[in-house]
Amino acid sequence: MAELLREELKKQGIKNIHVEGLPQCDWVLVDAGDVIVHLFRPEVRAFYNLEKMWGLEAPHESIKFSTL
Repeated sequence: MAELLREELKKQGIKNIHVEGLPQCDWVLVDAGDVIVHLFRPEVRAFYNLEKMWGLEAPHESIKFSTL
């Protein structure tokens, strides 16, 4: 997913895209300048529980994310 995102960002003219975490793929960060995208495996996301850390409610399981 991170590679697809990087390729789509490049097609849109965004330069200097930096990706971290690809070798492990537990938590991948895609830094596109003004936008940073975090991609987690489900068990890693559950472990870090970012919604609790930031005081936010967890998203509903019914939310679907579109692919590029």
